[in-house]
Amino acid sequence: MTQPPSLPIRSPCIKLCVIEPESGFCIGCGRSREEIAGWVGFSPQQRDALMLELPERLTNLTRNKSRRGGRRGRFGRDER
Repeated sequence: MTQPPSLPIRSPCIKLCVIEPESGFCIGCGRSREEIAGWVGFSPQQRDALMLELPERLTNLTRNKSRRGGRRGRFGRDER
């Protein structure tokens, strides 16, 4: 007997997995390490509730942060 195909689990992951050290949240999706690790074990209701919190988390992660990447960040020069 074959098993019916499983439905994909909704995920906020955007494949940008970097944990911001101050908050402990991923800058890509807004989840904590524990939430990322436990995602597939959460009920659909738990995942939906958490996904409602993520936009605010992401806003708070990016508020008052300056981007330090790229050539200017590496060399500390204004190259206009």
